[in-house]
Amino acid sequence: MWKNFLVAVDAVMPFVIYLALGYFAVKGGLADTGFMNRLNRFSFKLFYPLLMFKNVYGAAPESMPSLTLILVSVIGILVLIGTLWTVVPLCVKENPRRGVVIQALFRSNFLLYGIPLIVSVFGEARASVAGFMTLIVISLFNIAAVVVLESFNSEGGGFSITSLLLKLVKNPLLQGCLAGLLFFAFKIKLPSFLSVPVNALGNMATPLGMITLGGTLKFSAFGKNKRIIAGVTGLRLVLIPLIMLLIGYAFGLRGAELFLMLVIFGTPVAVASYTMAANMGGDGELAGQLVVVTTLVSLVTIFLFIFFMGQMNLLA
Repeated sequence: MWKNFLVAVDAVMPFVIYLALGYFAVKGGLADTGFMNRLNRFSFKLFYPLLMFKNVYGAAPESMPSLTLILVSVIGILVLIGTLWTVVPLCVKENPRRGVVIQALFRSNFLLYGIPLIVSVFGEARASVAGFMTLIVISLFNIAAVVVLESFNSEGGGFSITSLLLKLVKNPLLQGCLAGLLFFAFKIKLPSFLSVPVNALGNMATPLGMITLGGTLKFSAFGKNKRIIAGVTGLRLVLIPLIMLLIGYAFGLRGAELFLMLVIFGTPVAVASYTMAANMGGDGELAGQLVVVTTLVSLVTIFLFIFFMGQMNLLA
C-alpha cells in the first residue's frame, strides 16, 4: 500500500512544484503575467514540437503492444470524442468553453505519466510498450485536439475541410509528431550534436508549460468555473477510466496492458491542452484550471486505482 502511494506521489508532485514556482515568481515580482503569456507562446512554438518529435522518434519498434490494446485504446478514444462532441454542447453554452471541456475529457497526460508509472509499477522491462503507445496515442490526441479547438473556438463553431487541413499542417505540435513519425518510419538517426539539444529542449516543454500556467493562475476565478471543474474532474479521473478498465478487462487485457488503459484514460488533463487552448481561441483560463485541479486530485485517484488493481491481482 505504501509503495503504491509513493508511486502516485512521485508522478504528481513534480507538477505541483512547477506550478508553485510560476505562481510565486509572479507574486514575488520576479516575472509578470505578460511575460508568462509570451513564454507560453514561445514554448508552444518551439519546445512542445521538439517534445512531440523526440517521444515519437524514440519509440522502441521491437516492443509492440498487443493489437487488442491498440484497437481498444484507439477506438475508445474516438468513441469518447464522438460522444463528447454530441453531449458537451448541450451542457456548456460558450463555444470556447465547449472545446476546452471536450479536450480535457479525452486528452489525458499520457505523454508524461505513461512511462514513469509503468516503470514504477512494472519495472524498466515494460517501459518500451508504453513508449510505443505514446506514438499512437499522442498523435491521435494532437490531431483530435486541433479539430476540436478549431470547431469550438472564440470565432464560432464550424470549419471547412480545407481550412482545417491547413491549420493541422501549421500546428507546431502536429509538425513535431509528423517529423517524428517520418524519422521513425524511415529509421533516420539523428547525429548526437542534434539529438542532444533536441532531447534537452524537448524536456523543457513540460516544466515551462506548468511554470507559465502557475504564473497566470487566478484563484479568484475558480469560483465561476467550479461546476464545470467538478464535473470534468469526476469524469476525467474516475468515471471514464473505470469504464475503460472494465472494457479492457472484458477484451482480455491484463497486467501492464490493462494498467496502460488506466494511464491513457485516467491521468490528469494534459499540460499541452492549456497551451493549445490559450493559443487557439479556447478559454485558456478554464483550460489551465482544469490542468491544475485534475493534477492535484489525481494524487488521490491514481493511488486508489493502483491500490485496488493491486488488491484484485490485476497488475500481475
